[in-house]
Amino acid sequence: MSSESSSESGSEPRPEFTKTPGWLDWYENPSRPAFALPPGTVDTHCHVFGPGDVFPFAPERKYTPCDASADQLFALRDHLGVSRNVIVQATCHGADNSAMVDAVRASGGRARGIATVPPDVTDAELRRLHEAGVRGVRFNFLKRLVSSAPKDDLAVIARKIAPLGWHVVLYFEGAELAELDTFFGSLPTPLVVDHLGRPDVGKPVGGPEFGRFLRFVERGDVWVKVSCPERLTLTGPAALDGERDAYRDVVPFAREVVDEFPDSVLWGTDWPHPNLTDHMPDDGLLVDHVPHVARTAEQRHKLLVANPTRLYWPGEDT
Repeated sequence: MSSESSSESGSEPRPEFTKTPGWLDWYENPSRPAFALPPGTVDTHCHVFGPGDVFPFAPERKYTPCDASADQLFALRDHLGVSRNVIVQATCHGADNSAMVDAVRASGGRARGIATVPPDVTDAELRRLHEAGVRGVRFNFLKRLVSSAPKDDLAVIARKIAPLGWHVVLYFEGAELAELDTFFGSLPTPLVVDHLGRPDVGKPVGGPEFGRFLRFVERGDVWVKVSCPERLTLTGPAALDGERDAYRDVVPFAREVVDEFPDSVLWGTDWPHPNLTDHMPDDGLLVDHVPHVARTAEQRHKLLVANPTRLYWPGEDT
């Protein structure tokens, strides 16, 4: 952690936080992936939580997590063979981006950030965040995580960040796209959709609900994170015959997106996997999920290296 943020606490009493009952802590000893990630791989969706005694959690939070520090994130990065990270502001920190910014700065240029900001955010604050490595803001529409998502306020934020070349990250349930589609189309920035748009994998991949999502992406300037099979699955993490191919029910949805939009897909771990109630995934197994959904070397290079580099480190060779 950087000394800049840690030293601010001085000798003042540090807050104590009690985890939400039933909270699942992240997997401490992930397996070594069988699939070797290519050099330059970017994990485009991960978080840091606190530590709470240094970066207090927001009073209005919907949950209290375990601590998950920048150092622990970077240890996982190195264990999995990831080169860089995109650290997404966690809702438990509200609009106080201190923990995320501290982690991005501590990465030595190997991370970018996605912030949460209020509609009255100043241009000076946005410039400060940009200089720290932030490249977008997240709009969260999941009712279990946010009390409301007022579209007028979000539109104001989008207009403010557009001149910086930032994008908007969207988190919503697949069934909600019908009512959100027009609003999303009005935003003046590129869009990045979390977790395949959270489809209901119990429905047909060729059905109308996922078809609507594919048509939404087809309009252009929309990126999709092929991430979180552990959050979408109905069948669970069990692999058959000892093979490392868990979350099989999610594979057809992810493959469809990778096949149709190979230049607009991204990948991420979602570490430390907030708000899971069924099981905590082995991050090594999540890496081994990748070749099941991106079946060619070219698809994997685009998903893991070329696309995220173009979005977050434009101008670099891949």
